Amino acid sequence: MAGEVSEVRSAPLSPVISAPPSLIQSPMVGRSPARVTPRASPIRKAVASMKGYLEEVGHITKLDPQDAWLPITESRNGNAYYAAFHNLCSGIGFQALVLPVAFIFLGWTWGIICLSSAFIWQLYTLWLLIQLHESVPGIRYSRYLQLANDAFGKRLGTLLAYLPIMYLSAGISSAIIGVGGGSMKLFFNIVSGSTDQSNPLSTVEWYLVFTCLAVILSQLPNLNSIAGVSLVGAVTAVSYCTIIWVVSVGRGRLAGISYAHVREGSIMDRALDVINALGLIAFAFRGHNLVLEIQATMPSTLKHPSRVPMWRGVKAAYLLVAFCMYPMAIGGFWSYGNQIPSSGVLQALYQFHSRDTSKVVLGLTALLVVINCLSSFQIYAMPVFDNMEAGYTSKKNKRCPRWLRSGFRTMFGAIGFLIAVAFPFLSDLAGLMGGISLPITLAYPCFMWIIVRKPNRYSANWYINWALGVLGMGLSVVLVVGGLWRLIDSGIKFRFFKPQ
Repeated sequence: MAGEVSEVRSAPLSPVISAPPSLIQSPMVGRSPARVTPRASPIRKAVASMKGYLEEVGHITKLDPQDAWLPITESRNGNAYYAAFHNLCSGIGFQALVLPVAFIFLGWTWGIICLSSAFIWQLYTLWLLIQLHESVPGIRYSRYLQLANDAFGKRLGTLLAYLPIMYLSAGISSAIIGVGGGSMKLFFNIVSGSTDQSNPLSTVEWYLVFTCLAVILSQLPNLNSIAGVSLVGAVTAVSYCTIIWVVSVGRGRLAGISYAHVREGSIMDRALDVINALGLIAFAFRGHNLVLEIQATMPSTLKHPSRVPMWRGVKAAYLLVAFCMYPMAIGGFWSYGNQIPSSGVLQALYQFHSRDTSKVVLGLTALLVVINCLSSFQIYAMPVFDNMEAGYTSKKNKRCPRWLRSGFRTMFGAIGFLIAVAFPFLSDLAGLMGGISLPITLAYPCFMWIIVRKPNRYSANWYINWALGVLGMGLSVVLVVGGLWRLIDSGIKFRFFKPQ
């Protein structure tokens, strides 16, 4: 079955025919097969039938039972629409809300240049990963870690990719619990007209309510089964982004705002601010650790390779991502300038326009954020679910029982809840998190392309990928060092177990 395929063996398009020397010397050689073989010949029909079958099926499959038992590759009936839903849900979310903060330190010109450069760069590496999915005959790289292990070697690949991938999945899932739980509390306050003092539930309890809903929704078995959830997440993300920037721009600029960098300090302080801004932009473009997994849910044959519908879905998704991110960054900065809070434009909307904006609009925005967080949690947690079940299936050589699968997902939700409660300041570390996850998005795909596809040395393709890979790794080091230095220099309010 297609869902049980982990390795795909390419087959020749036509059988190899050997002939004796006497026939090779025959004057018949060189003529077309139609003249040599009668049109109604059984041999001709058999060859044509076999060729058509090979072109239609395209692959001789080698079944891997373990791959068919795991959530990512359990179902392979995806299509371009599913790819668009998943990529849009993972490509845009609460991280886009902090983009106007980056413009405070970069300004108009450099802010737009850096945002555009990062968008084009990550779109190029997306294309590389899609092409690499079936770049080796007979193999489908259904997970990012599999491709990294094959390209860099198992030990180095695990060292380079495993921690950032799990960090992205688990870290963002924990941050989603914080954002989702806080938005649920905000929605309740708006609808009921109550304040924080009169709220019947504390912030921690709202986190717990959100986590329970996310865990219940996570019981859907595999990646294809949450396509509808991703569609809801994509629609809500586009909706609340549009509402936020339209309301912000529609209310006009705040009185007395400035677009100049107003923080006083040394050149080092300014450099750290710029580094943090670049980290925020890098953090907004994440989701590459899910690209191969999404493509793995599609059927693939020699005639209809999975890269075609996957790239079609990615183009549609990231066209909408651009339509959301650019207005959010530019419109948010235009409306609030350097007065925008560090938590992003959503907080600015409620802080500056809670009195002159309809409660229906404010409540709807908070509700859309909650629904989007519930949807995004599912797709970001899926690699962790897959990794948990892979450990069981590799040891037991059988499918993970339903009760154990539910236990794994409940345990992950509980761990994410504890992290969100224990470290409520994770959103303040967005720049540092962007630096840690940047190689997964911008650097590793370039190096893996060089190793796996082996472009001609000193060709344009070879130079471009080497340059982007080295630049990405260097930028990642700068962002991580700069982020740590900024934390040491300016400090951060480590509110352990005190979510607000």
